[in-house]
Amino acid sequence: MNPVLQAIRDRRSIRGYTPEPLQPEQLEKILQAALEAPSARNTQPWHFSAVTNQALLDEFDADFHEITRATRDLKDSYHLFFHAPAVVFLSTPEQAPTSFSQIDCGIAVENMALAAQSLGLGSVILGMPKDVFLSPRGEYYRRKMDFPEGYQFAIAIALGNPATTKDAHPIQEGLISYIR
Repeated sequence: MNPVLQAIRDRRSIRGYTPEPLQPEQLEKILQAALEAPSARNTQPWHFSAVTNQALLDEFDADFHEITRATRDLKDSYHLFFHAPAVVFLSTPEQAPTSFSQIDCGIAVENMALAAQSLGLGSVILGMPKDVFLSPRGEYYRRKMDFPEGYQFAIAIALGNPATTKDAHPIQEGLISYIR
């Protein structure tokens, strides 16, 4: 099978990682794949903050639990980043150059997930960090993660060597229409 189609077929949302750090060249290849993603009018409306500082990720996770305690039923053992050794946070300008910046970031993060898969790594795409960035602690994390001035959180991806796996999700019927 074509290697791109195989990577798409094999990729899973991994929710458990070994503590082994990513090699710098692995992270660079994944970030390069993100930079090569298409964007509306080639505006490239993104910034990538690659975080490998586990203390910062654990602090973020603790704040996530505190902020969402009343609205989410999460076990204390739940870790927002599943103990991944690297998390990349994508941010985009609050005053984006087009109305498609969130979609563009989604395309870039999928490129990262497929690049990770092609390198034998696992990934999971994350939207829930948004709760923390919208909280009173949001500005603190925007600074710690070096978001450019005027940028907001778009999406994140946890990356690492998988400690778990799962079966492919079932594909629902009736999701495609052919108009000829």
